[in-house]
Amino acid sequence: MAVVTNFEPKRRKSTPLDDLTALVAEDLSAVNQIILDRMQSQVEMIPQLAGYLIAAGGKRLRPVLTLAAANLCGYQGEHHRLLAAVVEFIHSATLLHDDVVDESDLRRGMASANAVFGNKASVLVGDFLFSRAFEMMVEVQSLDVLRILSGASAIIAEGEVLQLRTTNDTETSEQAYLEVIKGKTAELFAAACRVGAVVANRPQAEEMALYDYGMNLGIAFQLVDDVLDYSALQAKLGKTVGDDFREGKITLPVVLAFRRGNDEERAFWRRVMEDLDQKDGDLERAQALMARHNALKDTVERARHYGSIARDSLGLFADGPVKQALLEVIDFVIDRDF
Repeated sequence: MAVVTNFEPKRRKSTPLDDLTALVAEDLSAVNQIILDRMQSQVEMIPQLAGYLIAAGGKRLRPVLTLAAANLCGYQGEHHRLLAAVVEFIHSATLLHDDVVDESDLRRGMASANAVFGNKASVLVGDFLFSRAFEMMVEVQSLDVLRILSGASAIIAEGEVLQLRTTNDTETSEQAYLEVIKGKTAELFAAACRVGAVVANRPQAEEMALYDYGMNLGIAFQLVDDVLDYSALQAKLGKTVGDDFREGKITLPVVLAFRRGNDEERAFWRRVMEDLDQKDGDLERAQALMARHNALKDTVERARHYGSIARDSLGLFADGPVKQALLEVIDFVIDRDF
């Protein structure tokens, strides 16, 4: 029996991402149905695990970018819906693999798929989603689309392997860090935007402008993510604060604090990040050192720099609601608190 309440839930103020999503709402509804249909399998655990991950939430930012890019380019067909679903499948597959590699127990505040179903199942279902994504790419019958998205998948994997090399290495440079996040995060943003122009058969200048928009938006997104790991509450971040710290991941806030610190501070970073010899209070000390050396503030400023490049990339396109929403999403990505 349904429970009747006497109050209306408090309405959350809409965000620029909500506004962009509303502009492609009909297409996104179709994408969600494609996702539901294409993750089905006679092997019962596959739709169970895939459905658990996909239903866990997320803003569908990457597929929304594909739909918006196609809309910006005046596309009139339906292949952009299939490509948006492909992008979400690639993203979901990488999340499954990442959580196994990182030994994560939480994903957006919920138990991660590997914590619920086990590491082996998570890896194999991730492989299924990758394979299904490639099947769907072929259906679009565009070699350019296949080249871009398959290439992005390879670059994402390279970025994850590169991150393994930099993990626990306090000598990691800012440039090496940027190479990691360009591969593991920003490349899919870039490809998601670029295929919107390709499917619309737009000139290469527009195709590459959207690639640049997505790449720089993705870099800004990951920079802010790395800041949030040291500054946000779990309820807003969707994961425990300090996950990167506990795993010894070298992110830009660590790089800046290490480089700007004195010998005693650098010895601290080597102990906690290289040796993973972490004690009670070490996370709080790491946060204090980042505050002392403006590491979090300056990382956000780096994000604003890349956001400005993303903004300039859209200069080729005519003004309109979708372009304006894409511009506003840049500031939203940088100023978000989750």
